[in-house]
Amino acid sequence: MCQLGMNQGTSSTTRRARLLAAGLGAGLLVTGVAAAPASAATATVSCTSTKAALATKLKKDITAAVAGRRGTIAVGLYDRTAETTCFLRGSTAFDSASVVKVTVLSALLWDAQQTGRALTGQEKSLATAMITKSDNASTSTLWKQLGLTKIGGFLTAAKMTQTRPGADNYWGLTQITANDEQKLLKLLTAKNAVLTDASRAYVNTLMGQVIPSQRWGTPFGRPSGVTWRVKNGWLSRATQAWRVHSIGTFKGGGHDYVITVLTQGNATMDYGIATIQGVAKVIHRDLAAS
Repeated sequence: MCQLGMNQGTSSTTRRARLLAAGLGAGLLVTGVAAAPASAATATVSCTSTKAALATKLKKDITAAVAGRRGTIAVGLYDRTAETTCFLRGSTAFDSASVVKVTVLSALLWDAQQTGRALTGQEKSLATAMITKSDNASTSTLWKQLGLTKIGGFLTAAKMTQTRPGADNYWGLTQITANDEQKLLKLLTAKNAVLTDASRAYVNTLMGQVIPSQRWGTPFGRPSGVTWRVKNGWLSRATQAWRVHSIGTFKGGGHDYVITVLTQGNATMDYGIATIQGVAKVIHRDLAAS
């Protein structure tokens, strides 16, 4: 089994080399890559909105963006401005890779809230490395500190009922869905009873400080003036090849929205990134035009 979520470089060759180095340096195993399946099972994009034309446009363009892409793709979109929601395979489970790190930090903050304590200096250092650099060792430390009981407590409070934490400290194999990732992103972007304003601000700040080489994915194609926060994950295993995921929050241009794109069965990491960015581009474009 693999416990993964790794840093990546800029070019495809450099990215792969650095990813392998990061995995080995953290004591992780990158398994052989299997060929991606010829095509994904048929699924339908569903969209609703107070703006009927926007829902129609998004459904058409997201459908076109994933058409012909190999592997399995799940998409979630929610825009508060026009109460717009889109989903594709919202309940399909994926190995989380490093996107689970946002859940880990949220669980840490939620647990600290229970006793009214602030994070320690060490916890802040670990959290910063975990989110901004996707550091695996920091994640493992915090995951073990929390334990499955506290992580499960946060998931229950957040109503993330489709998320299954990885067993035996394999946090990168946590099972996630687009439905639940959207629930988490909504908690981070609006006042709620689960995370305090201070906790939400802390997570958002770190997601807005992700190192440049990891700012791909859902922020791709956003209009100028739209602020972004992102966390990506990528993982190769012997079956379903590459899992490549991106979750992000965006605000500006009259919109306040969150996007999740989860993929697996990608022959390469770059192929998965291209799929995610193709979806993100049309979402940003359609919302900006609405």
